Amino acid sequence: MSNSAKILVVDDTPANLEVICETLGDAGYEVITAIDGDRALKRIQTNPPDLILLDVQMPGIDGFETCQRLKANPVTANIPVIFMTALSDTDSKVKGFDLGAVDYLTKPFQEKEMLARVKTQLQLWQLTKNLEQHITERTAELQTALDQLHHSQLQLVQSEKMSALGNLVAGVAHEINNPIGFIAGNIQAAQEYIQDLFQLIALYQQELLHPSPTLQEAIQQIDLEYLQEDLPKLLASMQEGVNRIRNISTSLRTFSRSDCDRPILFNIHEGIDSTLMILQHRLKANEFRPAIKVIKHYGEIPQIECYIGQLNQVFMNILANAIDALEEITQKRNFANITTNPNQIAICTQLTDDSQRVQLRIQDNGIGMSEEIKQRIFDHLFTTKEIGKGTGLGLAIAYQIVCQKHQGLLSVNSVLGQGTEFIITLPLQINVAF
Repeated sequence: MSNSAKILVVDDTPANLEVICETLGDAGYEVITAIDGDRALKRIQTNPPDLILLDVQMPGIDGFETCQRLKANPVTANIPVIFMTALSDTDSKVKGFDLGAVDYLTKPFQEKEMLARVKTQLQLWQLTKNLEQHITERTAELQTALDQLHHSQLQLVQSEKMSALGNLVAGVAHEINNPIGFIAGNIQAAQEYIQDLFQLIALYQQELLHPSPTLQEAIQQIDLEYLQEDLPKLLASMQEGVNRIRNISTSLRTFSRSDCDRPILFNIHEGIDSTLMILQHRLKANEFRPAIKVIKHYGEIPQIECYIGQLNQVFMNILANAIDALEEITQKRNFANITTNPNQIAICTQLTDDSQRVQLRIQDNGIGMSEEIKQRIFDHLFTTKEIGKGTGLGLAIAYQIVCQKHQGLLSVNSVLGQGTEFIITLPLQINVAF
């Protein structure tokens, strides 16, 4: 360290101050002085030194108390202190070191000895500061590397999940489409054939005015009139079932759409509806609770630029978590209570006031969460679920997709025992150069 360091000399004897200041000044140090502990403490607040030479025996507060106050203040705690004293007993030296002093100068002292001790402590202080700075920089580098690792990990998990899920769902949808197309085509033909047969039977009945007893008995056994009335209804129910399976297949394809390199226009209502269709089995009533009621308040919103597959994954994570929360609160409520105050998920979409963004709110009346959990809900690997039931990645990935990939906002409102609301805000257009 260069001799431009600033040194505070605290001594109530003017002659001592003059000698010390002259010696340090000749050595190239910047010297400031104080004649007692109170003045020293005040001066340090506005003009902190690199080193303090502190006399022990002074009026008012002595050197020991002054040192104690310095070390108690976080701003001055790290400034090295060298005691100057005529006391050479071991107890005084030990007390000084216990209070945080780095060295001792026993009066009278030699100028060369003082300069050597001052130089040594300043060098140690500079090395300490350099080490602290290096540690700070290294810690920042490690934190940056850790954040990048988390980011890459989330992207990898997200990519693998979407790829695997997309391939699976697309494959299932494709396998469904072939037999459903076959059944749908045959139902239409069967309806036409049956109508032809019914017309033929009607003609027979018109021309055969006196059927034999055997024929009459057969007509009664099969209840021909009821059969003619009910068979078209059965075919209509089958057609309705086919239509429903087709809707499910369409939802699967919508949900699993692969993302291209650039965002494309998409109606997010389709994404929400396809996700709800896939989760329909979890929304239905079971032996423990009535069906979970889904309330939709879809606003008049335009299509937005987005990465469809990734956005659907966000909807899936948040809606699945809402169902989990409702399942958890079900354990604390009886069936009658849930019937009176049903489990529900409310979904609301609207344009923001500036008409440049769309806002999606997904609210449940489930278990809710504490303030502590709410603060960590988007943290990497944080989960409140039992081991094996949660990875702690779902909401972290959702946050990355909304906030980083789509330049939007994802926030949560929740009160323990009163439910949770996730708020997704997305721009109508994404700046791909972002």
